[in-house]
Amino acid sequence: MNPRKKVDLKLIIIGALGVGKTSLLHQYVHKTFYEDYQTTLGASILSKIIILDDTTLKLQCICSSPQIWDTGGQERFRSMVSTFYKGSDGCILAFDVTDLESFEALNTWQGDVLAKIIPVEQSYPMVVLGNKIDLADRQVPQEVAQGWCKEKDIPYFEVSAKNDINVVQAFETLAGQALSRYRSILENYLTDSIKLSSEDQPRSRCC
Repeated sequence: MNPRKKVDLKLIIIGALGVGKTSLLHQYVHKTFYEDYQTTLGASILSKIIILDDTTLKLQCICSSPQIWDTGGQERFRSMVSTFYKGSDGCILAFDVTDLESFEALNTWQGDVLAKIIPVEQSYPMVVLGNKIDLADRQVPQEVAQGWCKEKDIPYFEVSAKNDINVVQAFETLAGQALSRYRSILENYLTDSIKLSSEDQPRSRCC
């Protein structure tokens, strides 16, 4: 593809409260550490233009605070509105390596987003980020996280939004997967269009 051809991709970041989604977003886009002391209300939306695989990509990166409800002293996840997932080209599943519950919630988050992608696609791009590896009180061993991702066939990155460790690699791995999916969809669309055009041509009749 021509690098002058711009492709717009929407990437979403989901995960439990406090895992550092907004910090990861700001570190990737602005190269600054955003100390997210307060829960993000609504959504944070930032854009970044990169050149990947000879193609100019405009990435619209969105993270949103999960809606939760509390009953019996337990914090439970509530499905996020489908409009947040609508039209997304890829997803970052984030957890905090110092918070075991945030890791255990990955199944919920993955299931939620896949249930709302229309049409449902096994090829929908995802990466998992284990954030806050700069902290000492780790609860999720690296091999456990890697094992979960291997079982799901999802790339895994150990990252630190604070120290800018592996953040760019993680985002651009997802961007690369999303671009491949975009190209595949475009190719199939063009192929189907050619087939339809060919079928529409009038057939000659013999005299």
